[in-house]
Amino acid sequence: MKTIDILQKKIEVLALWDDEVTLERNHFLKVSGSIDTNLYYVVSGSLRMYTISDYEEHTIRFGYQGSFIAALDSFITQQPSLYYIQALKKTQLKVISKSAFDQFIQHQPEHLQLWNALLGALVVDLLEREQDILMSSPLERYKRVLKRSPQLFQEIPHKYIAAYLRMTPETLSRLKKS
Repeated sequence: MKTIDILQKKIEVLALWDDEVTLERNHFLKVSGSIDTNLYYVVSGSLRMYTISDYEEHTIRFGYQGSFIAALDSFITQQPSLYYIQALKKTQLKVISKSAFDQFIQHQPEHLQLWNALLGALVVDLLEREQDILMSSPLERYKRVLKRSPQLFQEIPHKYIAAYLRMTPETLSRLKKS
């Protein structure tokens, strides 16, 4: 069983979810400049996390069924975040507050180990993405993301994947056909 599944099940068994939220397509879970100290588990649907600079959107991450998503900077620092989190289709989320989650991970060393493993995997993913953007050709970026996250291509509209990969939708389409 994957770390994320174990963590989710432990939170479920202990009935720690504070709330459930349903977002309609294109609705926002979080907007730039706001503080959000919740951690969300995606029950169904999909979301994108992005920021805007110089009138251009930069997709940072995605969340889809069976994943956690948060404005991690705001979750950790309890300060405003520059990120938006938007539903790409109707999305159902379970919510746990930072205070409840902090108590959960401090309650047992195993819970903290699970959280640390999840954060470690996230850091590795972010480093791989950074390497892709800085060094890889569009074809290599596509292949690496397909290998790392095949579910992405089933859950997320291609125009957002193209933005995430820093290429045009036409380039992504061409790469998928070849």
